[in-house]
Amino acid sequence: MSIWELILAFVVVLLMLVALLANVLVLLCFLYSADIRKQVPGLFILNLTFCNLLMAVSSMPLTLAGIIYKSQPGGDHICHAVGFLETFLTTNSMLSMAALSIDRWIAVVFPLSYHSKMRYRDAALILSYTWLHSVSFPIVAASLSWVGFHHLYASCTLYNKRPEDRTQFMIFTGVFHALSFLLSLIILCFTYLKVLKVARFHCKRIDVITMQTLVLLVDIHPSVRERCLEEQKRRRQRATKKISTFIGTFILCFAPYVITRLVELSSVVHINSHWGIISKCLAYSKAVSDPFVYSLLRHQYKKTWKDIINKILKRSSINTSALTSESHNPNTSQLNE
Repeated sequence: MSIWELILAFVVVLLMLVALLANVLVLLCFLYSADIRKQVPGLFILNLTFCNLLMAVSSMPLTLAGIIYKSQPGGDHICHAVGFLETFLTTNSMLSMAALSIDRWIAVVFPLSYHSKMRYRDAALILSYTWLHSVSFPIVAASLSWVGFHHLYASCTLYNKRPEDRTQFMIFTGVFHALSFLLSLIILCFTYLKVLKVARFHCKRIDVITMQTLVLLVDIHPSVRERCLEEQKRRRQRATKKISTFIGTFILCFAPYVITRLVELSSVVHINSHWGIISKCLAYSKAVSDPFVYSLLRHQYKKTWKDIINKILKRSSINTSALTSESHNPNTSQLNE
């Protein structure tokens, strides 16, 4: 193995371990907190978490084996199953992010009618559509034998080995990425820009009230005035940072891989195999960033996993203190003897 292949193999191992740890932590928070389970967005996050976990235990290990051995890992049946699953999971995770953005859009733009427009039944219908949408493309690809080991990405994925099917495969690939990546990106941009518009409007209203209050309070200390102005600035930047993170991570992780898949269809451009694996790793990195972007960095999830850790530490300290008191109790020691 070359130094580049060793680095790429290390990156895949790191992505796999972090994705497993982070997504398992999100799943534990969901199971532990009744408040999280009551929220409708929790269904979308749960679906996204399962997609990321399955990606980490199916596609990533085979890509690691493909990098190490430079050939198809396992038999054809295993590779076809993993390629089918990878296509389904990638599409499902993209549409789950779009569903989360729609939920935020309704909650912010239509707050009074949110509970009537986004109920558990509505979320279940949206998830049903994402599953039907996601499973349709791998079914078509598998029926036409367009799933296999692709040396450019060192992974089992969409792949056409027959030159006579080149035109049909090009059309299929274009439609697939248009209705998965591009559709999700359009929904993300539309919904989050609407959310940003409303957030900025509310920030302006709060800023006006704050400035009027500061003018009236002539005896206010300069340090307090400065803190109020700093809080205004942070408030304006907070929504922009969050929305930039949602859209930016989606583009950064998926766009290089999608563009590479489309450019690959042209026989004119030669794509380096190292770049193919790097673009694949970027797509895998979404399974790492999603738990932090959508869950673990939020206040409710932070509080939940801190409660879990405190509960575990409290139990261990209670057990330790019980063992210590037992060892110092002479009656207990005599009984044990």
